[in-house]
Amino acid sequence: MIHTISLLLLRRLMQALLVALLVSTLSFFLMHHLSGDLAFRIAAGRYGYDMVTAAAADAVRIELGLDRPIWQGLLMHWQALLHLDLGNSYITSAPVIEEIRVQFGHTLVLALAALLLSVVIALPIGLLSGLHSGGWLDRITMGCSLALRALPPFLLGILLILLMSSQLGLTNAASASHEHGGLLLPALTLALSLAAVSSRVARDAMVAVRGSAYFQFARSKGLTDLQALLRHGIRNAAVPVIAYLGVQLIFLMEGVIVIESLFAWPGIGHALAHAVFGRDIPMIQGTAIVMGLLFVFCNTLVDMACVLADPRQRYIAQHKVAA
Repeated sequence: MIHTISLLLLRRLMQALLVALLVSTLSFFLMHHLSGDLAFRIAAGRYGYDMVTAAAADAVRIELGLDRPIWQGLLMHWQALLHLDLGNSYITSAPVIEEIRVQFGHTLVLALAALLLSVVIALPIGLLSGLHSGGWLDRITMGCSLALRALPPFLLGILLILLMSSQLGLTNAASASHEHGGLLLPALTLALSLAAVSSRVARDAMVAVRGSAYFQFARSKGLTDLQALLRHGIRNAAVPVIAYLGVQLIFLMEGVIVIESLFAWPGIGHALAHAVFGRDIPMIQGTAIVMGLLFVFCNTLVDMACVLADPRQRYIAQHKVAA
């Protein structure tokens, strides 16, 4: 068991190193091949578009070495990355690692709140729909799930702002000041998008559990559907839901950038959007690396949770190692 987890961690560590190298290199080339004068955009980010001049852009170009061949800049970036140095922001001149350290905490709070809300919403609805598949609850949740998945996250966020903030006055639309209720709207926007699919995954898993021999045996002993679910069904139905969390992380990473910008939430997604507009290459590379490593880390946790929750997964993993 310990040997299996150790091999899993070793593979994920190698994957994390590869992700950091590829993401940083790809973002470096993408930023250098965007249209427009890179030095002018950076100078505009520093001084404002009304104050920037051609002389200021030339000074920035010389200061940051943007007049050198691109391969020299890439080699310097790789060398700094080997020393775990993400450099300084082109706009603020502050160390990128320090800015990310502050922003990452806000993003982590938002992501965890969204995941928790999605589980609270999706798991009960999915399990109940699976217990009564084909009934009115199953049909209603199917329609709601399709509607929520069809809505882009930014449009869903705007609708929630109009409903809960403008019409009902329950929350604040802007959450950058961390006022009461500031976390609810962005977390709920992400959670509803995630729960729309995970509820159907939980429903399908519950349908499979309900048709299994052990569930039917529990019912033959005189247990109700709810009692059989609580004693024998939840753990088995939870395994596909846990596995699907790895897929949900993709939607979460994409949604964080849009939702943080929409609600002015001071996280790394919001910082990445501003860095792209300002052509702040070190900030773009740093945030992209952190988001990529976070994705690998979360997938590692999901894989470990699946191995620990399902004895069959441990059996398969151990025999793979033995082979």
